[in-house]
Amino acid sequence: MAVLFATQYGKAQDTPLISGGVGFFTNTTAGSTTYLPIVSPLLAAPIGDHFFIESRAALLEDFTPKADGQSGYDHSHFIGLTYLQGDYIASSHVTVVGGSFLTPFGTYNERLSPIWINNLQDGPLIQTLGVMTTGVGLGGQVRGSAISRRNFSIDYAAYFSARSGNEQFNSKRSSGGRVSLYLPAKRLEVGFSYGRLLQGTQENFYGTHVWWEPKDSAFRLRSEWARGQHAQGYWVEADYRPTYFGGLNSWIGRVEPIFRIQQTFRIDSIASDSLPIVNSQRADFGLDYNLPHNTRILTSYSRQFSSSGNVNIWETGIVYRFLFPAWKGKQK
Repeated sequence: MAVLFATQYGKAQDTPLISGGVGFFTNTTAGSTTYLPIVSPLLAAPIGDHFFIESRAALLEDFTPKADGQSGYDHSHFIGLTYLQGDYIASSHVTVVGGSFLTPFGTYNERLSPIWINNLQDGPLIQTLGVMTTGVGLGGQVRGSAISRRNFSIDYAAYFSARSGNEQFNSKRSSGGRVSLYLPAKRLEVGFSYGRLLQGTQENFYGTHVWWEPKDSAFRLRSEWARGQHAQGYWVEADYRPTYFGGLNSWIGRVEPIFRIQQTFRIDSIASDSLPIVNSQRADFGLDYNLPHNTRILTSYSRQFSSSGNVNIWETGIVYRFLFPAWKGKQK
């Protein structure tokens, strides 16, 4: 975003950008409907040529039907920072990160979790594997492009997180990282992730991901597999926007069908990883519509199968993505 803004305003002063999304979601599971309005602002603030501060917050309300057959809804709210980090760009190959950051394990946590990016309202069943449940680390990381060539590139991220019981910056003592290979001609990315929990009963986590976006096509394929001490699983998601009837901005080109298949497998009965306590399979069928002005309508139907019972899940939502400078930049 900083690069796009600098391109528009030339060598302007370092102007912070405010971005994010506003959404309203509904979730109907086994006949019970929950309503979730949410605002998720993001701040990206460059400081000179080498420093960068970024943060994302969440402000949400949750309206859930009362239990035991009572009429009405229970109401709760949450306001807090998702992460807050400072980046030091040491060179074209090394960026040093400090603060509260999204754990670099797999792809969903860092790339797809924002509400204005995710195609489906729910994250994958295995989204907590490898990110130490909280999805956030408190400490430091080193990341960047190890090798960048015309035919391929390799990027990396390595981190260490301290233990923190702070309500705002809750994290577990852990370490790990991710390495990815990207082939630009094929538009194919393959990566491997590793994480280790260093507090309590120490555990290892392993993961792989494959992303493929064919050239000159609006088709995308994304997938992950992850394994922990007590469970493992995978998800595969495909989406497509038709381009043969007037391009992406035609009324047909704005339609985006999505399909995701996922499974989890218990290794033992210790459910410390937030995954289902029994083997589960789930198929998600989504149909999004990309309106003008960065507004999206999300709809989906899911069927989850497990020995504890099968369930239908219906979800709808609307999301608006905003982006503007904190103040007007000056030409130099």
